[in-house]
Amino acid sequence: MFYLDIGGSASVGVQPTPTHAHGQPTNLGYANDLVTLEARRGVTLDLYQTGCPGETTQTMLYGADACAANSGSQLARDVTFLLAHRGQSGVVTIDLGFNDLLRCFHAPAITSACVDPRMATLSLQLALILGQLRAAAGPGVLFVGVGHYDPFLSPRSGVPNANVLAELAVVDRLNHVLENAYAQYAVPLADVARAFSMNDTAVTSSNGAVVNTNASRVCALTWMCPPTGIPNVHPNDAGYRRIAHAIAHALDRLLESAS
Repeated sequence: MFYLDIGGSASVGVQPTPTHAHGQPTNLGYANDLVTLEARRGVTLDLYQTGCPGETTQTMLYGADACAANSGSQLARDVTFLLAHRGQSGVVTIDLGFNDLLRCFHAPAITSACVDPRMATLSLQLALILGQLRAAAGPGVLFVGVGHYDPFLSPRSGVPNANVLAELAVVDRLNHVLENAYAQYAVPLADVARAFSMNDTAVTSSNGAVVNTNASRVCALTWMCPPTGIPNVHPNDAGYRRIAHAIAHALDRLLESAS
């Protein structure tokens, strides 16, 4: 089976390295982990990655993303790939949405004037993307959407306390918008928020400090709390493995509903 991995930076396993503090693609992302997980169950996935750091639903549809070496849009390349493999079985993961809201997250305060139109646009554009992907894919292709966690829960994020709850609410809303958009095409959403305990506000102790469980998980599963260097929103190895397990669980649900 082929595995077509679509989306932004997380889809290509971006992590910070000693020479690239802001991160670069690695072979330790969730797509690589999913290949390993499925191999243990006797399923061989041939991985193809077309993701681009910073990808939004806008650039996915119309191009002009950060991957200047690529011509056209990521969607055009994905549709071409699916048409060429239409007679094969495969898996497609789609990781979009978070980058559409980055400008709102980086603003001094979270406002509905910033969030609402972007949320509406990404919902409409994701539907267009899914329609084209579904039309190009053969009947043996399984689709899974990838949900999101909130990296800004970390005490190292530098986000003012007044914004933390607002950002958590926006990421929670984003996951609901994505879930509804994917559901129109019978595509399940991998519950990454649950894998990262995003809404678990129970108090716990971490390295002698008292923090909420969700903030502690962000520190454990991302690069937001490095002992040295700058915080980075991307998952670490453990975080990518969590996402891979969430995708595998969504695939299992798909197969169960089909049987």
